Amino acid sequence: MKLADTAHTTRSWRIHEIAGGFDLEDVWALETPGGPDDFDKLVTQFSAGDLAKGTPLPVRALWALRWKLGGLLGLDKPNSGLDTRVESLRDRLPEDLRDTPTGPDEDWMPFTPLYRLDDEFAAEMANRTMHGVLHIAWIEDEPGRYRGQMAVLVKPNGLFGRAYMGFIKPFRYLIIYPALMRMIAREWKTT
Repeated sequence: MKLADTAHTTRSWRIHEIAGGFDLEDVWALETPGGPDDFDKLVTQFSAGDLAKGTPLPVRALWALRWKLGGLLGLDKPNSGLDTRVESLRDRLPEDLRDTPTGPDEDWMPFTPLYRLDDEFAAEMANRTMHGVLHIAWIEDEPGRYRGQMAVLVKPNGLFGRAYMGFIKPFRYLIIYPALMRMIAREWKTT
């Protein structure tokens, strides 16, 4: 379920310390009911997930089109990513976050993990269109009952990046996010 921005901005997440200048694009409640110790399960599920598999044909088609266009337009060239076009946010991490685990051993491509705490995880990616952060958190809804929350933060790269983010917004809301939310809930129930 889509949440108001305040579901993310009013909490004292550590991501606020390092992602200044990023726009909060989306905040979603995840159907991942659990207990206080289930956050590791959520982070592992995210890292092991494959949106290209297990989603409806329109979602797979959009992802395939995005990667094809990205290749043709050079959106994902190595020189357009982290530590080439933009500095990694790892350089901004406060000292106490620098040595935190960054996640399970699973492949996080195209994201690069930043830090991981007991209730918060962040990973970043960059290409020619934007520098983005995926923020996953573990929220206590009521005593002893928790759920996941996902926020997406972006810093568009110039006018082209802003135009690109505006162009893909309807596809994200109408096709990608609904399928992603269903996949997360389905996988949560089966693990």
